[in-house]
Amino acid sequence: MDTGRVLLEVCVDSAADAVAAAEGGADRVELCTGLIAGGLTPGPGTIRITRKILEVAVMVMVRPRGGDFLYDAVEFEVMEQDVLSAREAGADGVVFGLLNPDGTIDEERTGKLAELARPMQVTFHRAFDMTRDPFEALDTLVAMGIDRVLTSGQETTVPDGLGPLAGLVDRAGDRIIVMPGCGIRLHNVRQVLERTGAREIHFTAETTRESSMQFRNERCRMGGSKVPGEYERIVTDAERVRHFVRAVRGVNP
Repeated sequence: MDTGRVLLEVCVDSAADAVAAAEGGADRVELCTGLIAGGLTPGPGTIRITRKILEVAVMVMVRPRGGDFLYDAVEFEVMEQDVLSAREAGADGVVFGLLNPDGTIDEERTGKLAELARPMQVTFHRAFDMTRDPFEALDTLVAMGIDRVLTSGQETTVPDGLGPLAGLVDRAGDRIIVMPGCGIRLHNVRQVLERTGAREIHFTAETTRESSMQFRNERCRMGGSKVPGEYERIVTDAERVRHFVRAVRGVNP
């Protein structure tokens, strides 16, 4: 297949990582914070600085907390303000997802956020993977005029959901972009593209970097046991992004 025109979106959780992704050849970044929680809304300063220094498109995550995608009135009001903040900061788009208790798309509030967001692009994120029927959900998003859906095919990772993803891409046609994301790695990216027919993919390119701190209090940790230590950060690696670009396009970025 011709993979030369596949758009590569890298998920990052800092302005510095966004720069690294762009240096590596990413076409677009999804700017978050708290990736260990699946991605949360970044602060306004992060959005503004990222938009200021990046030439590639910037999509901003709008997710006020981890956990499910059933939000109360206060959380929704926060999301409204975050959408407006992203638009005012010059973001190219926002990424969010809201569900009803029965596992359907929350059309009313999704529509409200989409209206606030325009003329920015709108991506419905992996809340989609928690819907009761992905094809029903896809048709709902198409009817609402949502631009894109990020999905792993309702499995934990994209490689496990290749069959459903191919079906979603086929059903979507030119009506909405279906963008596979989660668990896409260098060794499986071409298989994902060939099996699904997707024209956009979403991935991370993380590595670890040792802290420059000389004094270290090894007795104390700021996070839980499942997060990296205080003297090691998860960062986006520009070279890993370059490898993805080469694997997909067969040329240097």
